[in-house]
This record gives sequence, structure tokens and C-alpha cells, in this order.
Amino acid sequence: MEWLWYIIASVGAGVGTGLAGLSAATVMVPILIVLCPSFGGETGAYQATAIALASDILGSAVTAYTYAKHKNIDLKRGWIMLVCIIAMCTVGSYAAFLAGNAVLGGFTLFLTFFIGIRFLVKPDTQRENMASKGEKLDLKGIIVSLFFGLTIGFGTGFVGTGGGMMMLVVFTLFLGMELKTAVGTSTFIMTFTALIASVSHILIHPAIVLEKWPVMLLCIASATAASLFSARFANRVPSRTVGLVTGGVLTVMGAAMLILNYRDFLFGFPLFTQVLSCLGVLAAYIIPALVILVPLRFLTKVPSFVFRKLLHMVAFTCVTIMILKAGSWQAAALTSVMIALIFYPVLRILEKEEWYSGLLVEKAPGEIRKSLVLFFFMFAGLASVCWGVFGRADVCAMAILMWGTGDAAAALFGIPFGRHKVKLRPADGKKSWEGSAAMLAVSFGVGLALKLILGSASFGGAFVSSLAAALAGTATELFSPSEYDTITVPVVIAAVLLIL
Repeated sequence: MEWLWYIIASVGAGVGTGLAGLSAATVMVPILIVLCPSFGGETGAYQATAIALASDILGSAVTAYTYAKHKNIDLKRGWIMLVCIIAMCTVGSYAAFLAGNAVLGGFTLFLTFFIGIRFLVKPDTQRENMASKGEKLDLKGIIVSLFFGLTIGFGTGFVGTGGGMMMLVVFTLFLGMELKTAVGTSTFIMTFTALIASVSHILIHPAIVLEKWPVMLLCIASATAASLFSARFANRVPSRTVGLVTGGVLTVMGAAMLILNYRDFLFGFPLFTQVLSCLGVLAAYIIPALVILVPLRFLTKVPSFVFRKLLHMVAFTCVTIMILKAGSWQAAALTSVMIALIFYPVLRILEKEEWYSGLLVEKAPGEIRKSLVLFFFMFAGLASVCWGVFGRADVCAMAILMWGTGDAAAALFGIPFGRHKVKLRPADGKKSWEGSAAMLAVSFGVGLALKLILGSASFGGAFVSSLAAALAGTATELFSPSEYDTITVPVVIAAVLLIL
């Protein structure tokens, strides 16, 4: 199992290096120390740092070469940083050995996370006072370069961070470099600093090579390949896309590393572990589903309304599975609220991309974003009331599944076969009797099956309560505005089930 973690750690490190000039140590050191028992002991962290630095050498080199081919390196504004960092990284390396089991500092992890959020919110790095490539440093730039160069250099050797994230901040915020140029320049510097710091670590503690050479070779190869791939991607797409992808990668990596670094504190709270478990369940379900559905959208002629309902099925089935795995209603509700709060700004940013509306089959601008937020807040409310107040987690799951399957059936059957539109008020005139009949039949069947499987009622009781809930849900869907039936239908179904 350790070898799998070696590959995951080194590939993650390579992606971070190629996209954002992130030091391999930021990703690799916490994973190796926490999840790999062979890196325990007094010198485990020191060995992990040395392997991360060694992986940084070729990873940063191929990344810098790729960025250089696209003229995205600016040494005229970065040479002072280069000299200072190289001069201080050996001193930091020796200090780390004297200090003992030094590990990656929490500051770098928080920085990774918040820089990721920054790029998600504002992926474009162009600004009015952006420095031209090759422009000489002014006095302020020289002072900034000297200060940060010396401090980053010492941290490179002592903590083994490589300084990539700090250099990215300095180059973009203080020296006015564009994102790609900042990444190219920082990885060029990291090639030399990683080499010096890695050799220093090995000379000080030769057992790293003697004991861990297979691990070191695997990590170097995996990180280099991932760095090359991500660097080529970054240089072939617009800067805005690079900013979005970089933000996503850094946010996920930063959050994961923070959890690993502060695991002893966080895992002391049962609710935290339950929420983490819920998020893991959702990720394990949603990611494979999207891997299947996205190619299906572009490689086949599946109708738009069918693909849209497939996405809906992924949403309502994943939260149902989460109910079964959640340790408490608080965990289920809190996880839902977190997802809504995270995805709302992300989708708002992605709405500006040309491919977004076509991929997700958006009926109107912002429709997917608003529907997703309503859905997860609705689910949080259902979990709180049905499970938290009445102690009926099964009712919460049934309401979601009866609504979700019924709504999908109404669209999949009603759109192609609906010939008789509902003219009753206040129906919108777009829904058909055929679609409503399909929703009634499917939601009733699903409710009856769940009642019998869960053993919560006799056949007669299950039949009556499922039919009543299905009738109420179908009527509610028929007369509710389409933008709000995500809330009204599950709530009405749950209320009927609780009453009966």
C-alpha cells in the first residue's frame, strides 16, 4: 500500500509543479510522513524532505524547459531571488538536520490553500501595472527580492518546501509578473535550489540513498512525468484556464495537506470525521460518474434533456448514498451546506466559459448554479427535520429518491411522448399528462420498494403511504414553478410520509 501512496504523492507533486511552480515537498512530505510507516522515526521527515527535493530537480527542470520554450521565463526580474535563494538553501539544510525531525510548516499549507481560493475567485492575473518581460527591477523590486530571496532560501533548505509557492506570490503580487511567467521563473530557480538542497541533505545523511533509493527513483520518475504533462497543458491553454485549473489544484491540495498535517487535532472531533467520510463517499461516487458522462456528452448524440436528467440522477442518488453512510444527521446536513457554499462561487466563475452552458445543458444563465444550491440546502433541511427531529433517516432518503426518479421519468417520457398538455391553472402549460403519469408510477414504485426493503411497514401500509406520497409529489410538481420544484416536491413527499 505504501507504494501506491508514493505514486499518488509524487504525481500530485508533479501536477502542482507544472501548473503553479508548487514545490514537491508541499505535497509529498505530509503524505510520506503520515501515511507511510517506513518514514517514521527520528529521521523520517528528513528523509521524506530529501526525496521530495530530489523529485523537484527533474520535475522543475522539465517544467522550466517547457515554459522557456514558450518564452515564459523572466530572469531579469528574478536573478536576485535566484542568487539569494541558492546562497541560503544550504544553510537551511544544515540547520534542519541540527533541529531534528523538522516537518513542513503549516504556514505553507495555509498559503497553498488560500492562493488556490484566490485563483478560483480571480483566475485572470493581468493587471494595469503588469511588468513587461525583461524589464529591469527598480529599487523597490530589489529590496523585495533581497528580503524574500534570503528568507525563502533558508526555508527551502530547512523545511524542504522548494520555495515555489512563496516565489509565486512574490513574482505575481510584488514584482508584477504574469502567472505563466512567474511559474516558469520560479521553477527555473527551483531546479538549482532543489539540486543544492537535495545534495546537502544526502551528504549530511547518506542513509537516505542507501535505504530509500527505490522509493527515490519511483518518486523522481512519477513527479517528472506529471510535471512535464501539466506544464505542456498550462502553456497551451489561455491564462484564464490556467488560473482556474491552478486554483482548483491548489485548493484541493492545500485542504488535503492541512487535514493530514493537523489530523491529530481534527480527528479528535467525531463530527469532523463523519463529514470527511461523507465527502469521501460523494467524491467516490461523483468523480467516476462524471468520467463516464462527460465523454458521453461529447462523443455521442445523446439528447440534451436525457443528459441533463442523467446529471440529476447522479445528484439525487449520491446524497441518498450519503445518508446511508453518514454517522449523524448533523454530518449529512453540514456536508450538504459545505458543498453548496463551495460550488456556488466555482460555478459562477465557470459560467463565463464558452463550454459551460453546452456541457451542463443550462436552460438560462445561472440556472444550474441556483438549482444546485437549492438542492443541497433542501437536502440539509430534510436531513435536519426528518432525521434530526423525527429520527427518520429513511424518510429523508425516500423523499429524495421518489422525487428524483419521478422527476427523471416525467422528463424522459413526457418530452418525447407527451401529447396532451396540462391546461389547468396554475400549471405552466409545458407539462403533459403523460409525463405526470410516468412520474406518479415511478415514484410510487420506488417508494413501495423502499418501504418493503426497509421493513418499516406492512404491504398494505407501504402501499397506501407510498401512493399518497407519490400523488402529492406529482401534484406538487405539476403546479410548482419549474425553478422551485427541487424544494417543493421532496418536502411535500417527506411531509406525507411522516404524517402517514
